[in-house]
This record gives sequence, C-alpha cells and structure tokens, in this order.
Amino acid sequence: MEDRILSDIKRKLSIDNPNIDIKIDEDNIAYLNGEVNSWDEVVEIGLLVGKKRKIKNVVNNLYPKGAEVNKKNRESLILKGKEKGIIEETDIAIIGGGVIGCGIAREFSKYRMRVSVIEKEEDIAKGTTKANNGMIHPGNAAVPYTLKAELNVKGNEMYTKWAEELNFPFKRKGSIILAYNREQRRLLNLAYIAGKLNKVPGMRKISGKEAMEIEKSIKKEPEIALWTPTTAYVDGYGVCIALAENAAENGVKFHLETEVVDILVEKNEIKGVITNKGIIKSKYIINAAGLYADEIAEMAGDRFYTIHPRKGGIIIFDKNKDGVYRSVAVPGTKSRNKQSKGGGPQITVEGNALWGPSAKEVRDKEDLSFTKEELEYCLDTGSRVDLDFEPKDIIAYFSGLRAADYKEDFIIEKSNKIKGFVHVAGIQSPGLAAAPAIAERVVNIIRDEEGKLDKNKKFNPVRKAPVEFRYLSREEQDRLIKEDPRYGNIICRCETITEAEIVNAIHGNIPCTTIDGVKRRTRASMGRCQGGFCSPKILSILARELNVDVEEVTQKGHDSNIIVKKAREVDLGGESSENY
Repeated sequence: MEDRILSDIKRKLSIDNPNIDIKIDEDNIAYLNGEVNSWDEVVEIGLLVGKKRKIKNVVNNLYPKGAEVNKKNRESLILKGKEKGIIEETDIAIIGGGVIGCGIAREFSKYRMRVSVIEKEEDIAKGTTKANNGMIHPGNAAVPYTLKAELNVKGNEMYTKWAEELNFPFKRKGSIILAYNREQRRLLNLAYIAGKLNKVPGMRKISGKEAMEIEKSIKKEPEIALWTPTTAYVDGYGVCIALAENAAENGVKFHLETEVVDILVEKNEIKGVITNKGIIKSKYIINAAGLYADEIAEMAGDRFYTIHPRKGGIIIFDKNKDGVYRSVAVPGTKSRNKQSKGGGPQITVEGNALWGPSAKEVRDKEDLSFTKEELEYCLDTGSRVDLDFEPKDIIAYFSGLRAADYKEDFIIEKSNKIKGFVHVAGIQSPGLAAAPAIAERVVNIIRDEEGKLDKNKKFNPVRKAPVEFRYLSREEQDRLIKEDPRYGNIICRCETITEAEIVNAIHGNIPCTTIDGVKRRTRASMGRCQGGFCSPKILSILARELNVDVEEVTQKGHDSNIIVKKAREVDLGGESSENY
C-alpha cells in the first residue's frame, strides 16, 4: 500500500523522486517522514494520503527543504510544574477554553462531577473561536456520511435552545447560493445533493426572482438559487463567553494562564496533567486544544493525527454600509483553498457587513497575519454579488486559524491506548455550528465509561443576559442611571457602551483583565474608530478595577502592554462618574 501511495504522489502531484518514507501501522495510521520542496507540498501530500479510504488518519512529519525543525523542549517546564505539586483534584479536566471546550464544560455541569477547564491564555475564546465569521452552517457544505456532517446538522438545530437558555444574540435568517452560469449551477447542485444526503431541513432550489425577493441586496437576477432557511448567525466569542459564564455558575472551575506541559499516565491510564502552575489530578482528560490537539495527544502517548493550520482572513465594514442581510454566496470564488469552502459576504448579528473568511494553508500555528491575498479574496466574494463596497469602507480586518487534520473530519472518540483520554480534534468549520452536538457526544462517551452520570439537581440552564444599554428604551436607561450613575457615562461612543457595562464585564464570572477581553464582552472599541478614542478610558477603568498600575494593563495578555512607562500623570477619564 505504501508503494501505491508513493506512486500516486509522483503521478497526481507531479513530484519526482520524493524523499519520503511512508509507514502504515496495524490501525491504518499513515506516518509520513522526510523532506519535500515546500510547505504546500507537505500539505498536499498529507491530504492525498488522508483521502485514501482505508487510511484512518495521517501523522505528517514531512518538512520543507531548508526549514528549521524545532521541537519544543518542555523538560524544565515539567520540572517546575512538578515542584509546585498538586493544586487541584477533579473528575474531568478539559484542555482548551474555546467554544468547544466551554460547550463541553457546560454540558458536564449538568451532572454531579468536578469539572475544570484549563486554558493557556489569559482569557477564554482566544484561539479559533474569536476569529470565526459567526455563521451557524446548515450542513450542505459538509461531505456526506462524515461525522462533521452529522454533528453540523444536529448542532444547528440545538442552537435554538442554547440561545434561549444562554441569552446570546442569535438570528436565524437563512443563506442563499446564487448561480449565474453553467459551472456555478454545477457547484450549486453539488451543495444541494450534499444537503439532501445530510438531511438539511427546509433547503430548496428557488428561482432567481424568488432569491431577489428574499434578499433585497441582490442586484442581478441569477439563473437559479439555493435557499437554506436554517442558517443562523452569532458572535462566536459571545457564545463561548455565555457558555463559560453559565458553566462557572454551575460549579465549573476555570484555570486561565495555565499551560499544559505534560500528561500524567500510569499503566496506560490517565492520572492528570502537569501545568506551569502545578499538577491537576484528574480521572478523565478531554483534549479540546484546537490547533495544539495533536501536541496534547502526543504528550498522552496517543498521537494518530496531525493538525495543520488553515488561515482565514475576514474584513468588517462600518454599520452605515448596507450590505446583504444574510450569507449570499456565488460558487467559484478565486483563491479558494480546495479543501475548504472559504466564505463570502454576510452580516454580523450586530449589523456590520462581514466578508470572508478566506482559506490558506500556513505552517505557523501563530500566524495571524492579514495579507494582500486575504484582502483580495474577501473583496472578490463581495464583487461577485455586485455589492457597492470599497477598501476604504473597511473598519477592521483580522485572521484566524482553523485546526484541520488530514482526513478533513472531526475526531471525537476515546483513546484506544490510554484509558480516560478523549480526543476532540480536527474541529474546523463547521465546528461552531456543531458545538452543542459535540458537547453532547463527549458527555455520552464518558457516560458509556461510567455507566451512569448522576444529574446535578442544582443545575441552572439560564445565563442572565448582560445589560446592553444601547438597546434599552429611554425609560429603562433613565432607571438604570438612577440606580447606578456609571450607566450615564458613555465610554465608547461608536457603540454606545457605558462605564457600568465595562465594570460589570471586568467583574464577571470569568475574569476580564485586558482591553480585548472588554471588547469581546461589551463591543467597546468595535466601532468605526476601533478604539481610537475610548481605549485610554478603558485602560484607566481596567487599572482602577483591577487595582493595578496602568503599565500593567495589556491589550491581549502576555507582552502586549499599552503603556511602557509613565512620563507624567494624566487624567484618562476612567474615574467613576460618582466623582464627576
């Protein structure tokens, strides 16, 4: 089989005499080692091998010629973690504080179990979750008969209950695919067939005229369109924060700025994790580490997949620019990665036009650069729908990374080698849409192991929605200001965010210690000026509420300090309005 694969690499990828060693073990895991010409070849070979029906997954250790192969040495970190000793004992340790990890944590909080979330960053929702386009996909883009397709459709349906219980913004406005020529009709039909096989509810082909009646922004009548009413829209980080806050209310512990450096295994059984802050003993470990899931699996001694980052760039426009009112896609957008659907123009739940994401393979799991290529891709998606936007209308752009594996499917299963270790890996698009179903599936894996899970009779499914001053009536606003004058102090004028909202976010269930953390919870600095006017005030409020010097406040944790050194004392306008 190895020889056939090598022959395919030479023939299909036009790679002569590849310096590659291929081994396939008894579990049908393919191990690739050797040197190739470029990172693109690394990915292309991995994907080709992963497509083989009999191959369960791929461990891709190929590297480009001349590239440094740096393997992290964690010995000193492990030693320091051991020296600090045991800091906690729990039943379930979840590695990763993104929407998947927090969703799993919230689902486990329904039962009488000790649950802990371990996140290496200073806040939750810092990885893939924060840079998601927020679409709750219907399921017609997922390959039929995959776990991804099954959980996508199921998760989409479950979001209605999640939104009702957790009180995050949620709009089920549907999506449309347009076809203007023969090739686009072919691609539309493929999406239709996939949707039917995946049992996407309500999906149907419609005329171009009907499409224009549904989506008023369409200027040119298409030959045919595909309407999918179940598509919905959220803020990915908003969902994650809501899940985490509700989980914390129901007893889940969150360990932030806590990095897992090793997994404790004795006689092929999980005993806990070693972190930079000490040892957390646990009966079960849920590996929801996103881009780093393969590295966590390797620590546990059960790595059978490789995560390769796929970057997606997104552009955001000011609210004063009218765009589409739901996702409107035209198949065949240029510069699209063959393995990913990429994205197109849509609208956020707050009313901003959003275009993207793009899809580009990158080597570095920390590469969040936004390039000219990403910009051109995003602008092209809009131009195909004939939207009147220009680059000067963009108020923000950013990139995120998808955690793709070489089978292009979700990996959600208990380890066959290490008792108590559960893989939740390869969760790329539509991971956000599938999150409720993923959480349920993971809990069922543990239920099968335990035999029964006792319900938490004190479980409260409802997360109280934070005050959004900008959406209240004048009477409600006046009442709040009388109760707390800080509601009368507008800090972010672009989004109408008050001092009280920022203070509430800082002192929420999940600690908020950075300017970006405030932004994700309140939208302060998400408007047209992108924090140009309000950031100094937010900085001052953070310093005051956290009782630290302004030099200690960061944009996004680590070494992102805003003020390096004080030249003189300046009133930044962040004092309580009681002192005005």
